[in-house]
Amino acid sequence: METFVKSDSIVRKIWSDSDNILFIFGACAGEFAQSKSVDWLFFTGKLPKDPIGRLFSTVVYAKQIIFEEKTKAERTLDNMKNIHKKVENERGYAIPNWAYQDVLYMLIAYTISAYELLNQTLSTDEKNEIFDVFRRVGLKMGIENLPTNFAHWEVHRQENLQLNYANSILTNQLFDAYRTHLGNFRFSILLSVQDMLLPKELKNAIGGYRIPNLIGMTKLYKSTKHICPINQLKYYLLPVQYRKMLRNLHRN
Repeated sequence: METFVKSDSIVRKIWSDSDNILFIFGACAGEFAQSKSVDWLFFTGKLPKDPIGRLFSTVVYAKQIIFEEKTKAERTLDNMKNIHKKVENERGYAIPNWAYQDVLYMLIAYTISAYELLNQTLSTDEKNEIFDVFRRVGLKMGIENLPTNFAHWEVHRQENLQLNYANSILTNQLFDAYRTHLGNFRFSILLSVQDMLLPKELKNAIGGYRIPNLIGMTKLYKSTKHICPINQLKYYLLPVQYRKMLRNLHRN
């Protein structure tokens, strides 16, 4: 059976671990909020009402692509493309290509940085493989002008960070929604994760908040996370209604 992502891929290894997924999800939450196209995420009204659930749905789609056979993965990608086209038709104009690029790029970036924070440094070949998998996702989604290799992606990612992000009223609304749905304690942990993973260009949005320094705790967790019950702590970083969702995303 041909799969969209080969069974021994580093991408599968990373996305099998709910620790990595949680940190990828946390970083993406911070970046989403600062995109100049964040208004698209507010268009249906679903994002501010359930920001955690909406971001989890993105993770679920990614998992379906990474772990399914090729035909099913491509069907999922076609479905995602159709969903976005429907939203575009309802609003009356197209989501800009650069916005699609940025979503793809943040998945590449945080797949790498979350794994390296919680595990070990990736090799150049592994980073190239991560890039290649998500590039194929982007091509199937019809995203244009994608870089052809990881080195070019690094340059393009930096350019997009300079051009496509800014704090806005919607940024503040989305962070307020995160705090409302997570509570103050969990929200502060989310901010700490973002402080560790967001590139410097995107840290202005969290600069006005009090952020706990959890680097030492993260290093301790990294060395002890294989021990039970320590490896269960991550589930309590989410409200009760989302814990089962995270457990279901973990693959042994």
